[in-house]
Amino acid sequence: MALSRLNQEQYTAATTDAGSNLIVASAGTGKTSTIVARISYLLNNGVKPQHILLLTFTNKAAAEMLERVRRYFDKSVVEKIESGTFHAVSYRLLKKIGKDIKLKTPKDLKILLKTIVERRRFDHIDSPVKPYQSSYLYDLFSLYQNSTIELSFSRWLEEQGSEHGVYFDIYEDIFEEFLALKKEYGYVGFNDLLLLMINALKNDRDIRFSEVLVDEYQDTNILQNSLIDAFDKKSLFCVGDYDQSIYAFNGADIKIIGSFQDRYKNAKIFKLNKNYRSTSKIISLANRVIKNNPRLYDKELEVTRIGECDAPKLLVYEELFAQYHSISALIKNSKTPYEDIAVIFRNNASADGIEATLRELGVSCKRKGGVSFFDSREVKAMIELISVVVNPKDMMAFIHIFEYAKGVGSALSKEIFEGLFKLGEGDIYRGFFHPRDISNPFKTRAKNYQLGLFDDYGGFGSVSRFYKLGFEDAFLSNPILKHVKLNEDGAKFIYYFYKFLKNSTRIKNPKTLVSHVLSSEIFADISGILATNRATRKDGSIDGHLKQEAKERIIRKGYLLQDIAGNYSSSERFLNAITLGSGEMSEGEGVNLLSIHASKGLEFTEVFVIDLMDGRFPNRKLMSKGGSLEEERRLFYVATTRAKDRLFLSYAKYDKIKKITYIHSPFLSEAGLIS
Repeated sequence: MALSRLNQEQYTAATTDAGSNLIVASAGTGKTSTIVARISYLLNNGVKPQHILLLTFTNKAAAEMLERVRRYFDKSVVEKIESGTFHAVSYRLLKKIGKDIKLKTPKDLKILLKTIVERRRFDHIDSPVKPYQSSYLYDLFSLYQNSTIELSFSRWLEEQGSEHGVYFDIYEDIFEEFLALKKEYGYVGFNDLLLLMINALKNDRDIRFSEVLVDEYQDTNILQNSLIDAFDKKSLFCVGDYDQSIYAFNGADIKIIGSFQDRYKNAKIFKLNKNYRSTSKIISLANRVIKNNPRLYDKELEVTRIGECDAPKLLVYEELFAQYHSISALIKNSKTPYEDIAVIFRNNASADGIEATLRELGVSCKRKGGVSFFDSREVKAMIELISVVVNPKDMMAFIHIFEYAKGVGSALSKEIFEGLFKLGEGDIYRGFFHPRDISNPFKTRAKNYQLGLFDDYGGFGSVSRFYKLGFEDAFLSNPILKHVKLNEDGAKFIYYFYKFLKNSTRIKNPKTLVSHVLSSEIFADISGILATNRATRKDGSIDGHLKQEAKERIIRKGYLLQDIAGNYSSSERFLNAITLGSGEMSEGEGVNLLSIHASKGLEFTEVFVIDLMDGRFPNRKLMSKGGSLEEERRLFYVATTRAKDRLFLSYAKYDKIKKITYIHSPFLSEAGLIS
């Protein structure tokens, strides 16, 4: 059984009584084994699997834990356990109780917010401070939702030290309109899922659990913690390590794990200190550095591995790119398989140099955080076309598609969609093919000088300007073509979309629908634009050979998407699976190039932590924007404890391109590598 393989620390934690339990699990101490054993213990003691909830920060982590539980219990039992990320679990539970969820990614919602911000003007305000761009404003609002449940957006901005007080009223009104628009179209963002779930739990007492288990508890934010508290549960089992809390930039609050005993009556704290991953010398280095941070709970990593081991090695270089070339050569000549080697960096700029030099030497590598298959523009375009067929009310998919229409920006795209929406009484398919008889399908909003609202809609244009383009008569009669800002290129693109939609709505099989997308005129137009952009030389000329290669790569990705779609019985299930899981899908092989955040939870035989210069690591720029030396130190701790056998730490003294002289990171002094 799972319990028989535990050490005494793990066993005591896994078999504790129901209650409020916090397991402080240091790096490499077997937290996953402890969680798996806890679930096994619950099942063996009569807890029904459907009354167990496992919350993790990736769906992959949840799947791996349950796969290990399956070694001891029948598949039919394990499948009843509710598990996954906070968002995935909330989505499933909300659907289970009958909520209609139209899930949208942050990129979708940023575009939606942009359409609102683009119609505002700020130049009537005399201020040396420039207003926030829409994308940054969205990120701020998301961070606000994760960071507080009590303050207004303006008050929160004020507490963050924002100098934008003169714009607060406009920002508040923008978000009122944003929230109203999301509600109108039924759009739900990731934060909205948690807010909806919290609200549902107040009214639906049928959702109950015997125990809620939380992995990576140190990374929870205020919103996630509010959801944990909202669940009706008999017992709470949280596993985390305050020394590995590295997501403050995303709202994670280390005070949540630090105040566990204060917030829960009769809380019990268990500590896992025995490290099974790293050598004694690597652990010793990590301990020397992290002890400089405040100790929320007394602990220190203990070594279980015995025998001779290599000491962590400091590599010092005179110049930045000499560092990258030398480390690439060391990796090329290493006897360790490439897949067991990781290069870990604090800043993405560091990854560019090491990736280039590795490829120069013919060393294969994969970079976590690069453009994945699902993030490529052609795949996203195909998915958006499918989305608008499955849900003709999907404004964000429509706007994304029309990013490729010449002369049609996001604001005009939104107005066209809203016009079709009005013509079709809430369905753009009907808006195209069975429009209502109304003279003006375009809505305006009342002017408001103080809030930056200046409506500039200028009436109607004549449809006769499009007669020579060869459109169907039924299409030419649609009032949507009367928009005064619509040019010929935009009208052609709408026509391609019209023909695509006309022949798509009866296709229910997702694989067939992908095939239809690939053969459509609108996707041919989009892929042509992408291929041309990728084949354009610096002087503006087009390389015909590169363009043809780009087209072939686009089509290959289309065929791959077809194969993936073949695993789903409905297009809606296919789209939901991609929306919830695409961020965890990746491709490639070879040396692992990882940001510290991407490396968390992983382990490698050989690890290189590069660019350990003061300013870059710790990142002083981010520290000046609300970070802290303590968080940077935790990042160093996470990076070094990824190494099992060999650890290399490197820095360079000079950057010849930027002409910057560096000194070593203070963490190297704390580690005892530099006196």
